[in-house]
Amino acid sequence: MSVTTVAEPMTDTKLDQLSIDTIRTLSIDAVQQAKSGHPGTPMALAPLVYTIWNRVMRFDPADPIWPNRDRFVLSNGHASMLLWSVLHLTGTQAVNSDYERLGHPSVSLEDIRRFRQLGSKAPGHPEYHWVSGVETTTGPLGQGVATSVGMAIARKWLADRYNRPGFPIFDYSIYAVCGDGCLMEGVASEAASLAGHLGLDNLCWVYDNNHITIEGQTSLAFTEDVAGRFLAYGWNVLRVGDANDLDRIQHALSVFHTTKGRPTFIILDSHIGYGSPHKQDTAAAHGEPLGDEEVRLTKRSYGWPEGAQFLVPDGVREHFAAGVGARGAAARSGWTGLFASYRAEYPDLANEIDRMQRRDLPAGWDRNLPVFPADAKGIAGRDASSKVLNVLAQTIPWFLGGSADLGPSNKTTLTYEGAGSFQAESPGGKNLHFGIREHSMAAIVNGLSLSKMRAFGATFFIFSDYARPAIRLSALMELPSIFVFTHDAMGDGEDGPTHQPVEHLASLRAIPGLVTLRPGDANEVVEAYRCVMQLRHQPAVLVLSRQPLPTLDRRAYGPAAGVARGAYVLADPPGGDPEVILIATGSEVSLAVEAHEKLLAEGIRSRVVSMPSWDIFDHQPQEYRDSVLPPTVKARVAVEQASTFGWERYVGRSGHVIGMKTFGASAPLKALQEKFGFEPARVVAAAKELLGRQ
Repeated sequence: MSVTTVAEPMTDTKLDQLSIDTIRTLSIDAVQQAKSGHPGTPMALAPLVYTIWNRVMRFDPADPIWPNRDRFVLSNGHASMLLWSVLHLTGTQAVNSDYERLGHPSVSLEDIRRFRQLGSKAPGHPEYHWVSGVETTTGPLGQGVATSVGMAIARKWLADRYNRPGFPIFDYSIYAVCGDGCLMEGVASEAASLAGHLGLDNLCWVYDNNHITIEGQTSLAFTEDVAGRFLAYGWNVLRVGDANDLDRIQHALSVFHTTKGRPTFIILDSHIGYGSPHKQDTAAAHGEPLGDEEVRLTKRSYGWPEGAQFLVPDGVREHFAAGVGARGAAARSGWTGLFASYRAEYPDLANEIDRMQRRDLPAGWDRNLPVFPADAKGIAGRDASSKVLNVLAQTIPWFLGGSADLGPSNKTTLTYEGAGSFQAESPGGKNLHFGIREHSMAAIVNGLSLSKMRAFGATFFIFSDYARPAIRLSALMELPSIFVFTHDAMGDGEDGPTHQPVEHLASLRAIPGLVTLRPGDANEVVEAYRCVMQLRHQPAVLVLSRQPLPTLDRRAYGPAAGVARGAYVLADPPGGDPEVILIATGSEVSLAVEAHEKLLAEGIRSRVVSMPSWDIFDHQPQEYRDSVLPPTVKARVAVEQASTFGWERYVGRSGHVIGMKTFGASAPLKALQEKFGFEPARVVAAAKELLGRQ
């Protein structure tokens, strides 16, 4: 006679714990196998992430780009194994750039086995463009929470424009998890201050309060009253004293959902490296593997098979399917039906939403862009930009933006009737007021772009230094974010070298995938925007003048449409090939034209090339590049009020660059141009010297 032992049915409580420990052990095993990574935070925060995903969040793993999904941001991105584990266990599907579900997991168990290895969909930090289910790239601390503010602003704006009675098309929430490092970084403070001012009650940050950083106890450098700080920002502050208490975590999240007029900040007291007998609550659990023996002892403390690696026990995937899977599918299905009814009643608005989600533009979006007549006195780049921005904001409903408290100087304020300002009481406004917060401004613009809106942020070019980390991330994420920088060179003369950008063009040109444009007159500004607005996977920087620039007579010079190719022939000598090529950007284009006319008067055949964008030009076919810069013409002069770094690629070893090799000075523009050699005579002399015609 045989006896069959029947296993005791698994209760929901046991499945909860089993799922949490699966996240923990997958994280431990992945870091151990990679011999690199951060195991301690996933061990501590597995209950939090489990609760958000499997009990609370509206997210459909079968459709991770559903427009009304809740967003989850892991700002302390070094804990990426939290995200890879939950994306795997929920069965989140991969989506390609054409928004077609591909029918395979976003993160497979094999990807987790190959954590931090080449080609794995489980990289060292969350990467938006690489792994479906990642809402934003994080890693540089503070960036994630700052970007989440942009997401929250976007949801408010989208709801104001598109929601109608009985049709809550956009009503999702944004959850961001952060750590001590995020809160120490200034960008998080900037963003939190603005979020509190705007009353973003759709935004919840959860702070992992574990008292540990890489160097040791946070008391070494971080002893402020974090709760008091966020209360002062205008947030609703809650505290959960035990990171393992799922019910208390869920209750705190329910308070978030019922809080109106304020964002929510939850302080979660946790133990880094939870369950590790020798490394819990120590810096040793932060940024290095536990070690084989400690892994074994830790698994024993969880009641886990000590020798098992990358184990996903029976019932865990099914538990996630019954939780976030079922809840998300039902929410998405309900929304899809709602949107179908919405489309029938509001077809034009539904069409806008469709276009926005595909990053398409409305038909005729550029029909009213200005054309500027020839004018020797000209118009400043910032003034031409203002006219363009006010057209775009009216023809593209989801186009908006603002400045870091420099709207009147950047000329980026949208002044048409009905533009309005985005504030807590007016979430449909098109003018964003970022305050003097350049870094968070750029991160917030990224958050808006991640929400499929077209957004711009603006400041003086010199302050791109403060925004650069977020600009870099926009390129890494392949987002069409737009950054408008004015006061591009010596035009802000009397303010002196602190306000005169020298190395900034070279710095931004060095960022892979970032399109940097420095237009030379008003019509080049128009064409620069025309080019930028059609980008779908690249951010762009527009670098504009403070001072008026002559508007060139396009009947005599090459059409400004050449901006779309990065560089183009603006002027050529009559009869015969050029002997010398003058290359310029921005305010120096008109300077090169003056020099060109003087050279022609002396019988020297010169060509003028306007080169607003190195990046765009470098991506043109070789045949076109050679037609603009013929390899046979070695005599070349480049002129730009910026560092000469990099210009050798265009002028060659025998060419000459008139640029900046020092910082500037405080003086009127004319005096600075004379001091640093930005005058036609200097360009003429350089050309003649190259030709041996002194």
